[in-house]
Amino acid sequence: MAKQALEYRLRMNRRRFLSRLSLGIGSAALGSLLIPDLFSGKSNEEAILEQLPHFAPKAKRIIYLFQNGAPSQLELFDYKPMLREKFGQDLPESIRMGQRLTGMTAEQTKFPLAGSLFNFAQYGESKAWISELLPYTAGIADELCIIKSMYTEAINHDPALTFFQTGAQVGNRPSMGSWLSYGLGSENKNLPAFCVLLSKGKGNGQGVYSKLWTNGFLDSVHQGVQFSSGENPVLYLNDHASVTRADRRHMLDQLEALNEEGLREFGDPEINAKIQQYEMAYRMQTAVPEVTDISKEPESVIKLYGPECLVPGTYAANCLLARKLSENGVRFVQLYHQGWDGHGNLPAEIKGQCADTDQPSAALIKDLKQRGMLDETLVIWGGEFGRTNYCQGPLTKDNYGRDHHPRCFTIWMAGGGIKPGVYGETDDFGYNITSNPVHVHDFHATVLHLMGMDHEQLTFKHLGRRYRLTDVAGKIVNDIIKA
Repeated sequence: MAKQALEYRLRMNRRRFLSRLSLGIGSAALGSLLIPDLFSGKSNEEAILEQLPHFAPKAKRIIYLFQNGAPSQLELFDYKPMLREKFGQDLPESIRMGQRLTGMTAEQTKFPLAGSLFNFAQYGESKAWISELLPYTAGIADELCIIKSMYTEAINHDPALTFFQTGAQVGNRPSMGSWLSYGLGSENKNLPAFCVLLSKGKGNGQGVYSKLWTNGFLDSVHQGVQFSSGENPVLYLNDHASVTRADRRHMLDQLEALNEEGLREFGDPEINAKIQQYEMAYRMQTAVPEVTDISKEPESVIKLYGPECLVPGTYAANCLLARKLSENGVRFVQLYHQGWDGHGNLPAEIKGQCADTDQPSAALIKDLKQRGMLDETLVIWGGEFGRTNYCQGPLTKDNYGRDHHPRCFTIWMAGGGIKPGVYGETDDFGYNITSNPVHVHDFHATVLHLMGMDHEQLTFKHLGRRYRLTDVAGKIVNDIIKA
């Protein structure tokens, strides 16, 4: 009786033990078939990464044309004739609803409405309203998904810009390109998965800084590689004239042996990252000069992008270089174009910005399409937030400025599985969203989805917590994705 009672309490006997053991072996066998590296000693992150993409991607690569400083949607895409009718009248409190203001307009007692000085017309099958400032963009209207209902949480440039690039308003989080590099890697072993290009326009500029393309807590191999406009596109890449290719190879082999010894002794994964970086730099020594050489581009391509594409460091040159990098297997190309911070003299400044960016942006879409690349390349255009419908400072008939406006603004996307059309709307004042709001986390979730990744599964454990680009939020905007 005592033995039976003990077995009853333990719920275990010889038959049950052998039965459960067989089930365990069967489960282990099934697990090893479903996840071949289940017992390889690899981390959860490594096992997850080897299953990527999570599903069939609609895009293979991304070119992000970031308009740093926040373009005014009211001058470009969000046509609001009522603002002209009510020009100079005070914004009703019922519309503003006590929204937080920046320090630049917090002392204003009046918020005079400022209608755009520029004319709009409708283009494409979607009848999208596009400003006269963007004639080239208007010509590709049928390729664009214009999202007029973006919104964000930050009201100042630094946190808003960082939020768009990293999914957080604070620093030291991996950037969007670093997450894609971590998840998918590069299609070309001779070039980085993530490249960064900078240009500056004629308008009021906001700074850009390396934390925007940082790897954060991911391995440093996932950091964005900045290309400069100087004689050497990637700094410190070239050897001294006295060093031959064979010398460099011998030096790297010896350095790798030393690093491997250090890796065995200390187990620091950053040592392995350094080994990979040295090898990548060696391969880039031949790949970068070739990919940055535009001398072989036909005259038709130069004409398409405009004459400034021959001037290194311009927005036009960077758009052309972005196509070449993407064509050569770079997974994520990030452009930053400064000069959109229109607090004053906005009409004149935005004319210059559009003159710099309109033709090259449209040319990039056309160039990708004629090469058969657009369907697999997601192109994104937009800034960190929008601009107010009221004037900051003095208002005249032909001059005004606009403050920061996080509640609603416009971006556009093209190619890469995106459905052309207009998505979302704002009220007649251009102040609040009236349909289909899209948060920054929703934007990130959708972009990752187009690249074949589940934003909730692409994670990295750091300091005891699993992080992801979309933090703890984000929903896919299925309405803008092609079936």
